[in-house]
Amino acid sequence: MVIPAIDFMGGRVVQLVEGERLALERDLDQMLETFAGFPVLQVIDLDAAKGEGSNRALVERCCRAGFCVRVGGGLRSVAAAQAAIAAGAEKVIIGTAAWNDAGPAFDFLEELQAVGRDRITIALDSKAGHVAVAGWRKPLPVTPFEAVAALDPYTSGYLYTHVDTEGTMQGAPISQATALRARTTRELTIAGGIATIEEIATLTALGCHAVLGMAIYTGRLDLKSLIRFAT
Repeated sequence: MVIPAIDFMGGRVVQLVEGERLALERDLDQMLETFAGFPVLQVIDLDAAKGEGSNRALVERCCRAGFCVRVGGGLRSVAAAQAAIAAGAEKVIIGTAAWNDAGPAFDFLEELQAVGRDRITIALDSKAGHVAVAGWRKPLPVTPFEAVAALDPYTSGYLYTHVDTEGTMQGAPISQATALRARTTRELTIAGGIATIEEIATLTALGCHAVLGMAIYTGRLDLKSLIRFAT
């Protein structure tokens, strides 16, 4: 399944390169209309993820727009996750709070089960081969591949973002997706660098979803060609 991405920063829909450089901005209403043929959206509050603000009202607008919305960015407490679900999120994407300095934060993940495991997606954000948290700025001494098996009891699935190629359209992280798929039977969603229909087809054959941002926003991939992967 193809899942379009909406990322918020400073009250605008944005696309960043490698999680840092602003590449473009768009209007939210325009993007919601553009994505009308896709049942699922991924919505990330980048300001909240970095601890530099909040775009909560915009996130909630997405949740009311008729999509199944997966919400992430700054959800670092059970209460924040519950609030996102109450606002209409189908799933919450838990990044920084799922980890401590040594690896998975199992105590927090146990508490998080109060929202229901089927509502939880854990972010495996990979930068230079290691899990990166706090808006992708803090690397941890663990790789996504080392952590994934231990996390299975706490989540319905994973969002693997290959930060090194995020927003670059330099190619999907197929080898990483293959390695992760061999380590878990949970839902697996891949983001970062995806640029071609062939890559999407390969990820689909692996049993993975594909999150698309820059390739859609720049017109690199035509929406009509993607619609067969919409469900």
